[in-house]
Amino acid sequence: MNQEVTILILTHKSKKLVLDYIKELYKKFKIIIIDNSNDLDLKSIIINSYPGVEIYLIPNNGYSNQINFGSKLVKTEYFLISNPDIRGMNESNVLNFVKAAKELKNKFSALGPRFLNVNPKSHKQSEDNKSISPMKFISGACMFFNKKNFDSLNGFDENIFLYFEENDFCIRSYKVNKNYQLNNIKIEHDIGTSVEVKNEEDKINQANFRTWHFIWSKFYYYKKHYGFFLAIIYFLPIIIRINFRIVLYKYKNDKINLTKYINRRSGLYSSILNKQSSKRI
Repeated sequence: MNQEVTILILTHKSKKLVLDYIKELYKKFKIIIIDNSNDLDLKSIIINSYPGVEIYLIPNNGYSNQINFGSKLVKTEYFLISNPDIRGMNESNVLNFVKAAKELKNKFSALGPRFLNVNPKSHKQSEDNKSISPMKFISGACMFFNKKNFDSLNGFDENIFLYFEENDFCIRSYKVNKNYQLNNIKIEHDIGTSVEVKNEEDKINQANFRTWHFIWSKFYYYKKHYGFFLAIIYFLPIIIRINFRIVLYKYKNDKINLTKYINRRSGLYSSILNKQSSKRI
C-alpha cells in the first residue's frame, strides 16, 4: 500500500457512489471516508467488507467542516479530497498527483485534474496542450494537497456550509503558493449526482437547499474578499432581478419558481445581514 498519500472521500447520502469509487483503490491507498448523513448502512458495509478503510460519521456542518475534520486524520505527506461523483480516479492518476508535487518541490497550494465533461463557460480550465499550468482556482470536487502546506493555510473557512469554499481557499492560498491544473490527469464529474434522492419532493428540496446556499456563500465570498460596500454594488442588480421574479411568479401562480426565488432572496438577505448559513433540509 502506498505510504505517501491518503484519499479523503467526502460523502452525504452517496453510498452506492462511494462503494463504486473505492473498489479499485482501497488495497492501494489509505482511504478515509467522512460521511455527514449518519449513513449507518454504509458504515457497516465498510467495516465488514473493506478492511483498512476508515469511516467517520460526523454532524452535518458543511463541506468545509468535512474537509478540515478529515485533514486532521491524515498522517501521510499528501492527501487527495474527492467527491464520490468523480469518475476515472485510478491508481495512475493518484500517483501522477504525487509525481507532480515532487517535481514542484512541494511549492504549491493545491493541484487539480482536467475535467472532461464540464461547461467551459462556467468552469475555466487551462489550455489542454500544457501539461501543468498555474490556475487561480481549482474545483473543490477534486483537490490534491501537501499536508504541511494545507495546515499552514488553516484549511477551509467553516463559516461556508456549501459553495465557494474552494474559491475562498484558492484565493487565499494563491498568495502563498500557486495552484496548478494537471492535464495528464483526466476525470469526469457527474455534477449534482453525489446526493441520492428518492423522489421528486426530495429533488425539489435539494434544489431549493442548493439555491439558498449558493447565493449565501457567493455574497459572503465577495464581502470577505472585496468588502461589504463593493459586494452590495455588485449584488444590487441581482436583488432587483430576484424581487421582480418573485412578483412575476406570484402573478403567474408558478409555485415551483416562486419557491425557488423566495429561497434565493432568503439566502442572500441572510448573508447581507451577516447571519449564519443556517438552512437545512
